[in-house]
Amino acid sequence: MSIFQCFVLVLAIFTMEGSAKPESYDFAAHYDKQEVRIPMRDGVRLFTAIYTPKDTSTRYPFLMTRTPYSIDCYGPDQFPSKKFSASLAPFARSGFIFVWQDVRGRYMSEGTFVEERPEFDRPGNPNDTDESTDTYDTVEWLLKNVPNNNGKVGLRGISYPGFYTSTGLINAHPALVAASPQAPMADLYGGDDAYHNGALLLLSNFDFYTDFGPQHNPVLPSESKPFDYGTKDAYKFFLQMGALANADKLYGKSLNRYWTDVAANTTYDEYWRERNVLPHLKHITPAVLVVGGWFDAEDLSGALKTYRAIHDQSPETDLRLAMGPWSHGQWANREATMLGDVQFGSNTAAYFREKVELPFFLHFLKGQPDFTVPRATMFETGTNTWQAQPQWPPSNSNAKLLYLNVNHQLSFTKPTDHAAFDSYVSDPAAPVPFSAKPTLTVNREYMVADQRFASERSDVLSYQTEELQEPVIVAGPVSPSLYISSTGTDSDFVIKLIDVDPSGRQQLIRGEPFRAKFRRSFVTPEPLVPGQIEQIRFDMPDIYHCFQKGHRLMVQIQSSWFPLFDRNPQTFGDIPNAKAADFIKATERIYRSSATPTAIELRVVAGQ
Repeated sequence: MSIFQCFVLVLAIFTMEGSAKPESYDFAAHYDKQEVRIPMRDGVRLFTAIYTPKDTSTRYPFLMTRTPYSIDCYGPDQFPSKKFSASLAPFARSGFIFVWQDVRGRYMSEGTFVEERPEFDRPGNPNDTDESTDTYDTVEWLLKNVPNNNGKVGLRGISYPGFYTSTGLINAHPALVAASPQAPMADLYGGDDAYHNGALLLLSNFDFYTDFGPQHNPVLPSESKPFDYGTKDAYKFFLQMGALANADKLYGKSLNRYWTDVAANTTYDEYWRERNVLPHLKHITPAVLVVGGWFDAEDLSGALKTYRAIHDQSPETDLRLAMGPWSHGQWANREATMLGDVQFGSNTAAYFREKVELPFFLHFLKGQPDFTVPRATMFETGTNTWQAQPQWPPSNSNAKLLYLNVNHQLSFTKPTDHAAFDSYVSDPAAPVPFSAKPTLTVNREYMVADQRFASERSDVLSYQTEELQEPVIVAGPVSPSLYISSTGTDSDFVIKLIDVDPSGRQQLIRGEPFRAKFRRSFVTPEPLVPGQIEQIRFDMPDIYHCFQKGHRLMVQIQSSWFPLFDRNPQTFGDIPNAKAADFIKATERIYRSSATPTAIELRVVAGQ
């Protein structure tokens, strides 16, 4: 992914086949621009572009985004193009002072960049700096040096800028009164961009870090040459690569230390724990709107965990959540009517921008009355309807166990068989692909893709209910409880919850892996004892989905999902440095007896 592509991703200003022409806005006609280097408390200066309305008859609030991907449009006479300014058009017409800032150590800002720079606990050395202090110092400077401001600041960002929005909430400046972390990275090891339940998101990280590396700043962005995979099939590429330690030979240049850090820190060690922003989200004073997409392949977990952390640790915060049927950033400035071949029934992005995001900022930054945005604005997939909820998960959703049963049946009835199990052979030399077609990137559609290509394999177990006589609405986390054994000393277990429609299409609703050696602790892994039955319990990200009458619920279980996630050799050890001999076949058993009942806990809406 090039830096230019990253910038486009961050603003979510890119078009899709079939999308409507983006709304445009002529920034230069209505705004003046200045570029400044704002000093931080330690003397480092951060490059900042400020756009102020030409109309000075009233005072305006600030709306700020901090990014590691370049603020673009460098030069006092350079303005965002009509295409790139489209997502901000409603804000611009309402009147805001826009601020974009290169974070410390990126592009035209001074200092040293640190991936997800850890937050300091306050009080401490007054000269200590982190992302919260950089945000605070920027706000202080803006208030004192930009005329015609109304003394209020809003913060907004998607993905990595969503992380910077979250950090800006910590020990926030009193003038920061509203913020919207959108698809924010929160805990990279705990379900965001790096690891999911101990398994490395291989394809997306390798692709990202071929481009995103250390900089000798200040430096202007330039179009970089894409990494040459030498093939159009990532599945073949990563099989030939072998162990992760071989990646440096493939880069063909000095190894990116950010990739090295991600690949080498395979447990939830200090490197990851100190980068987890969630424990710091306490006593949050600004109003917060957390935004995420049900089909976000990157930071779905970050949005939900950010909401829960603030809800649980800062009950005094004016907190809201909005979740739509979107891939990463799909809600910002494009016509989000579909993903892959799944239709949403309307322009869901326009609904969010017009009914949720803009009213939120207008109310808290400009005092607009008649504020009616609910506590939780949630899109129910399956019925394609927006639902206003007073809380999330809704109070009328109750836990129900969906059990694996005989003859690959799935039901809410506990099995009665004794010592029953199903088995398959997992072969790391022929892992289960995550996509039906060859791809070099993590195609966004995989989150809703038809899984029939996988269900045909002998190393994938499929269980399904009878046809539903009534709709079943699931609202909340999906929580597998597996009873397994393996002939290996480590294995992965991938759980997929699927909606099977009357045509037989198997739409993925939620899927996650779990690396068995972390079944007791992500800090201290333990090998499996071959043949010994173990229980694995974990939570998958929430869903809000209606399985319609005439549909079936399906659960698929497999031991690889490649190259979306790295391969488990199925031999306990250091996976990045595994030898060829460590990659062995393993026979996996999934138990479904009365004493060892594998089940998926769902929160089912009452009355269903």
